[in-house]
Amino acid sequence: MNNLYTTAAITVVAVIVISTFAGLYIYDPKAIGLGSSSTSCTGQSDLAPTAITTTVSTITTPPPQPAPNAIKVVAAENFWGSLVSQLGGNRTSVTSIITDPNTDPHEYESNAADGVAIASASFVIVNGQGYDQWAIDEYEADHLPNATLLNVQTLLGLPTGDNPHMWYNPYYVNDTVHAMYEDLVKIDPSQASYYYSNYQAMNESLAGPNSYMALEAQVKAQYAGTPVASTESIFVWMANATGLDLVSPPLFIEAVAAGNDPPTESIATFQTQLENGSVKVLVYNIQTVTPLTECMLEIAGAKDIPIVRISETIQPPDITFQQWMLGEVAALDNALNPNLGQ
Repeated sequence: MNNLYTTAAITVVAVIVISTFAGLYIYDPKAIGLGSSSTSCTGQSDLAPTAITTTVSTITTPPPQPAPNAIKVVAAENFWGSLVSQLGGNRTSVTSIITDPNTDPHEYESNAADGVAIASASFVIVNGQGYDQWAIDEYEADHLPNATLLNVQTLLGLPTGDNPHMWYNPYYVNDTVHAMYEDLVKIDPSQASYYYSNYQAMNESLAGPNSYMALEAQVKAQYAGTPVASTESIFVWMANATGLDLVSPPLFIEAVAAGNDPPTESIATFQTQLENGSVKVLVYNIQTVTPLTECMLEIAGAKDIPIVRISETIQPPDITFQQWMLGEVAALDNALNPNLGQ
């Protein structure tokens, strides 16, 4: 594996990202104004999603202007699209299909335009794990004779049924970026040195001293073992990277991710964890929202538990993958800090 994940110390980055990103991802529990501690979630169904509201950053990153003969790349989701766009620079023209912050990617259904985009692309990137089976189906139905398909699940050798949120695992991100780089060189060998230069720069932005991966290492050094909760399985990989103890019932968070009703016992356990003060932070997936997840949010707010909001896709969609992740990890770091989280 190309392990770029480091334990570099951070001296200034926390101060920088707090002012830039913290408002994006952290609820102030005292300002939520939700319910009371007597709220019960056990009568709720998890099968009726509700509207999603997000706060938008003003940070923008203009995409590079593609060269006339740029490689046409299609990524099923904008997190992979952002990374390949940075690697390819102006030698690629990248289209990310799922970018809407109000879309739950687990529930996405492709349309005719998606099929046309995939069929005409030289390089197609999919997540796998059933997360974007629609994109794989479109590719298998029609693609260019010499097209390259990068399936992240296949690349990593993961069995079907594993947690699909692989972009939240720093090791998997490193391996995927390396595979993107290799594929671009194979497709366009005349520009190998250009892609290598971009790859080196990405290594620094992903795992250098001021990166989100370095900040994850700092969180681990300071807060390892701290019990936290999450409304969905999206946070599992970040919890592992930061050494936090994710105590939410697995049957609950996996059911939410799959769009199913969690078992009643798991609902009651989750509610008890929030009510008895054993959980220090609640991580809330703002793109997979159901009455049950909102109920847990309400209980956490009533109990003054710091709440960190994270998303499935890059939000806002005009920042880079690295900026997005750094904002989320900074928000987590702030929430865990007893002087800032409350």
